[in-house]
Amino acid sequence: MLPAPVLSVLLIWRWLLHLRGVGLVLLGILDNSVVPLVGSMDVLTIWLAASDSRLWVYYAFMATAGAVLGGYFTYAIGRQGGKEAIEHKFNKAKAEKLTQRFERMGFIWVSVGAIMPPPFPLVPVLLAAGAMQYPRKKFLGALTLGRAVRYLLVAGMGALYGDAIVSFFSRYYMPALLTLIGLAVVGGIVTLVEFLRSRRHHRHAGEQHQKAA
Repeated sequence: MLPAPVLSVLLIWRWLLHLRGVGLVLLGILDNSVVPLVGSMDVLTIWLAASDSRLWVYYAFMATAGAVLGGYFTYAIGRQGGKEAIEHKFNKAKAEKLTQRFERMGFIWVSVGAIMPPPFPLVPVLLAAGAMQYPRKKFLGALTLGRAVRYLLVAGMGALYGDAIVSFFSRYYMPALLTLIGLAVVGGIVTLVEFLRSRRHHRHAGEQHQKAA
């Protein structure tokens, strides 16, 4: 008998498989938010493209759409914090240098980061783009370009090696799913720890500012 949390994730995974392209959008929104599900988007995209190779471009498109929506939510969170959040973490001079560097290299950082496979941490790049007020249109263009390249390659691989991939997942379905669950839990814990650490830092900086005033 599987533990209740594992069983719940298994049911959600089957539901996403049943939704197919729409499932990719939903998973993409979550995976590119502040709680990344490491490797889950690649696996689902490959699996769906392998199961119906005629629709591999469609699955690449849906994965990209979900990833861009989720990435924009993360960018918006960073944008709300603004440059003040960066200045709390670094001194003002260093924060200004980082901002100027991001203005010059931001498109490359976001697009290349969006192409990179796990375990590359994309979420900090998305948050930084928002916090440094990187222009929305450029951000969306870079993120869309990077994710489109990424998922066209992933879905194309699924379509090209469809039979072998479907056979593998049919044979090792449960171990693969448990591995994904483990990676998602680790990613969630790391993100939560970093979020709590950042909040403590900002609270401490605010208290110091009030004392100085």
